[in-house]
Amino acid sequence: MSKPPGRPLLCGYYGEHNIGDDALLTVLLDQLPAGVEPTVTARDQALVRERFAVKTVDRQRIAAVLAALDGCDALVLGGGSLLQDSTSFRSLVYYGILILAARFRRLPVLLWAQGLGPLRRCRSRMLVRLVLPLVSASSWRDQASAALASRLGGGGVVGSDPVWAFPAGSWAGRGGPIVLCWRPVAQLDRNGWRPYLEALAALAEASGREVLWLAFHRDQDSALAEQLVGLGVVPESLRQRSRPLDAVDPAAAIVAFKRAGLVLAMRLHGLILAAVAGAPCAALSYDPKVAAAAAALDCPCQDLGASAADDLERRWRDTLDQPPSPQRIAEQRQATAIHRQLLERWFTQRCP
Repeated sequence: MSKPPGRPLLCGYYGEHNIGDDALLTVLLDQLPAGVEPTVTARDQALVRERFAVKTVDRQRIAAVLAALDGCDALVLGGGSLLQDSTSFRSLVYYGILILAARFRRLPVLLWAQGLGPLRRCRSRMLVRLVLPLVSASSWRDQASAALASRLGGGGVVGSDPVWAFPAGSWAGRGGPIVLCWRPVAQLDRNGWRPYLEALAALAEASGREVLWLAFHRDQDSALAEQLVGLGVVPESLRQRSRPLDAVDPAAAIVAFKRAGLVLAMRLHGLILAAVAGAPCAALSYDPKVAAAAAALDCPCQDLGASAADDLERRWRDTLDQPPSPQRIAEQRQATAIHRQLLERWFTQRCP
C-alpha cells in the first residue's frame, strides 16, 4: 500500500483578519503538490475553512495544535516572520515548542518562505540557535533572514516574499483614487503623523483625487482614520475626500489596487499586492522588511523612524499614475519559485 501524498500541519498567523496572511496562505496552498491534505492553524477557524476548504485547528490553543501534530506527517511554518520576538517572546516560544514537539514525534519540520527576526533578546537568539539545526529544510524570503539563520546555525535557500506569486492584475487606474494601506505604528505619535497627512492632503487636493482607507488588518487598522481625526491632525480637505474601502480578502484588494492612481503602503503585503496589480506605489517603512521590498521594486520609500522628508508631497506626486517597472515585478515573481521547489522536492520525494 502506497503512502498518502502528505498531511502537513501548516502553522502561521492565519484567520487573523489580515489580508497579508490570507495572501500567504493562498500561495502556500497553491504551491503544495496535488493530493497533499493540510491542516491549518487558525484563529478564526470558520473563516479559514470557508475560504480555503481545509481542515483547521485553533492556533490559540497550543494543546489542540500539539494534538493535531499526532495526525500529521510534517510541520510547515508557512510564510511571514514567525521566529521573532517583536510580537512577544511568548510568540517565539510557541513556535519553538511546536518545532521541538514535531521532532520529538520524528516529524520533519519545514520553514517555508520565512523571514527571521528581529531577535532583540539574548534568550531569543539562544532559542533560535537551539531549534534551527532541528529543521529539515528551509527557504527564506530575503537575504538578511538567510544570513541571520546562517549565523545561528541554520541553512536553506533564498527567494523573494511568496506573495509576489499571487495572481497578477492588469492596472487600469490612471486618474484613479489614492489608496492607503496604513497602520498604527510606534514611530508616529500625534505630531509625527502630521507631516504625512498634510502631504497627503496637498497631493489629493492638487490632483483632485479621492482618498480610500483600506484596513489591511481589520482589527488593527479599521479605526485608524477615525483616531487621527479625533487627534485633530487630519486636514479638513483630506477628511472630506476620505472614505473607508472594504476589501475582505487579497483578491478584493487586488481589484482595488488595479483601479488606484497611487497606493501608499505601510503594510508589507499591501505594497507587494499593489505592485502585483501593477499599481503605482510608494512605501512608508516602519520595519526594514518594508524598506527592502520597496528597494526591490525601486519605488519611493520614507523611513518612519526618520523625520518626514520636506519633499514628500512632490515625491508622491511624481509617482502618481506612474506604474512600477514590469521587469522589477517579474524578477520578484520569478524568485518565489524557490519556495514551490522546496515543497515539491520534499513531498514528492518522501511521500510517493
